[in-house]
Amino acid sequence: MILGGGSNLLFTEKFYDGIVLKNEIIGIEAISRDDMYTSLKVGGGVTWSSLVDYCLAHNFGGIENLSLIPGTVGAAPIQNIGAYGVELSDVLESVEIVDLADGKTCTVTRAECQFRYRDSIFKRLKDVLVSTVTIKLTNAPHHRLKTTYGSIQQVLNEQGTLIPTISSVSEAVCLLRRRKLPDPRELGNAGSFFQNLTVDAFTCKSIKSKYPALPVFPKANGLSSIPAAWLIENCGWKGRRIGRVGVYHKHALVIVNFGEADGDEVKALSDRITQDVSCQFGVCLVPEVNIIR
Repeated sequence: MILGGGSNLLFTEKFYDGIVLKNEIIGIEAISRDDMYTSLKVGGGVTWSSLVDYCLAHNFGGIENLSLIPGTVGAAPIQNIGAYGVELSDVLESVEIVDLADGKTCTVTRAECQFRYRDSIFKRLKDVLVSTVTIKLTNAPHHRLKTTYGSIQQVLNEQGTLIPTISSVSEAVCLLRRRKLPDPRELGNAGSFFQNLTVDAFTCKSIKSKYPALPVFPKANGLSSIPAAWLIENCGWKGRRIGRVGVYHKHALVIVNFGEADGDEVKALSDRITQDVSCQFGVCLVPEVNIIR
């Protein structure tokens, strides 16, 4: 098993029956640059926050909306990490992987990554390690900021920021994340436990007819995205605690460990939440966290 930062894993056993490889490949290198763009080749063991800080320091735009996401660069394409209207797939050029069976390396292009919402081909490739990731960023004078998603613009207004910059957008995102997400150093959690759901038109209309307040975000091909947090909260789980685990009181997607709970307790709680959502809304939640049994 390849381990990045471990921020998106839940172990349900005390011991892992196998070999764990910790990715410690570091380095950030500018491999091409012109007036408009800069491409960076980044080691898979670099922490994601370190990469964001590097880009902010050099005025490279593209991942400022992904500030404060835990984990490593090597894990980012596996999950196609995303937040506040931006996904890694928006800036990724290629991924270099190592086949652990024979040690051979190969480069996977963005198209070959088969990116979707919180998904990629790497979730189906076994025994491969992401050694480097190459991303293409926009130099500051030419970068178009994304401030309309969520409450980014509201925070910028609160701070009196009339002309936003890459750094000010990053600061706004960090503030928003700290407002609604617990610090894992203080309260154990793995971030968003469940994915938002993509449903067809019939399912969306059926739920909406019973629950008119349901937020719906149209997607391509007649599909719609509905927020898992809304479903969980409307099942009464937000802020609810059972023993040593519970659902965070500020965000229904986050399952927290109040101290000394094991993986089985977290998994049991997630199963109960999934069952309640299924019974009430007729849809099945999909874990975003990787559950290691």
